[in-house]
Amino acid sequence: MIKTLDFTLLFIYCLLIYWLSDQPILPVPSLFFQQDKILHAGAYFIMGVLAWRSFNHLLNRPIILALLSVIFCSLYGISDEWHQSFVEGRFSDIADWSADTSGSGLAVFLLNRLRWQQVSV
Repeated sequence: MIKTLDFTLLFIYCLLIYWLSDQPILPVPSLFFQQDKILHAGAYFIMGVLAWRSFNHLLNRPIILALLSVIFCSLYGISDEWHQSFVEGRFSDIADWSADTSGSGLAVFLLNRLRWQQVSV
């Protein structure tokens, strides 16, 4: 049951990101320079958590789990940037993809660290 829920949440979240990327304009106030990089990192931090939880049901090796989770998010991020290149009013940016990958990498790093601390206690 939890496994199905985790994969369903990841799928729905990927659909949400796709839908947001398909919008010509997002109504987000610009508060500071490069704010969108923080938003990208935050969004993919959440995706990293969801991917880690989903793939955790399939894998026992922490390093493989971490790599698969970050690679999944990074590939989704680059496909999202490619998708945005076809949406009027949006553009593709390698710095956004870097923020996506960094956000998911941070999430996975923290989850693996937390898991390691729980095992060693």
